[in-house]
Amino acid sequence: MTQQPWIDSLEHRFADVNGTTLHYVTAGEGPTLLFIHGFPEFWFGWEAQLRALSDHYRVVAVDMRGYNLSGKSPDVASYRSRVLVEDLQQFIAHLDAGPVFVVAHDWGGVIAWDHAARYPQQVRKLVIINAPHPCLMYRELKDNAAQRKASEYVLVFRQERAEALLAENRYARLQRMFDTWGVGGREVSDATRDAYVEAWSQPGALTGSLNWYRASRLHAPGPDSEGIDGFEIDSGNHRVDVPTLVIWGMRDTALLPGLLDGLDEYVSDLRVERIEEGSHWVHHEFPDRVNARLRAFLGD
Repeated sequence: MTQQPWIDSLEHRFADVNGTTLHYVTAGEGPTLLFIHGFPEFWFGWEAQLRALSDHYRVVAVDMRGYNLSGKSPDVASYRSRVLVEDLQQFIAHLDAGPVFVVAHDWGGVIAWDHAARYPQQVRKLVIINAPHPCLMYRELKDNAAQRKASEYVLVFRQERAEALLAENRYARLQRMFDTWGVGGREVSDATRDAYVEAWSQPGALTGSLNWYRASRLHAPGPDSEGIDGFEIDSGNHRVDVPTLVIWGMRDTALLPGLLDGLDEYVSDLRVERIEEGSHWVHHEFPDRVNARLRAFLGD
């Protein structure tokens, strides 16, 4: 890993919050900048952002409930959105830094949307990277056949066989996410792959991360659940009134661009940056471009 000495300099800590323990890393001094990962990542997924932005910020990257070194609740109900939002609320309070800057991706972004709506006093500015606002995900799953089709993988993740399927051949299916990370001549090192395999191999971690999907009803209907056909989402509870930047890789095959349409109806102070060449993993594919956008938005 080319940045191993810097990685080794990070401080590892644990926070007891909301009946679980969250592991996190931190570095730097200044305003607190919190990074929240999605599936199937962990704190290390923000390595490029932590390294770049620790010069002006106290950077913090957390392992969310169920992942890597954080607590892994055995019951699926512990992964419902309201519980995960409360994890985040208590974790930010634990940091004792007042309102923080938040950058979140994928599932982490879904929870960050909800958290910013419920606890705006904790968020100075919000950055979302390829993570759908809950109301727009609900709309697209109901009305957009293409998005329902793109989301069918979630039904596999909810099945009992998901752990065995994803763990096969040294997590080969999960390692496919690395396929686009090497654009621009960069390579995904063996050390990086090993770090992810180690995180996925932590006892209970694969089940914990999959339980985020099993606990959610924001998915297309399947044989085990009605999905969105069985409930209505209350759009009035999801309005975000903190300054928000959305960075979206337009080649995301799981979360389609229609999820951006109408976003300004739910976010009062919104900027959207589209990266046409980027996929769901845009912050890995184009870290310099993403970091530049973060600096400009957080510092203006």
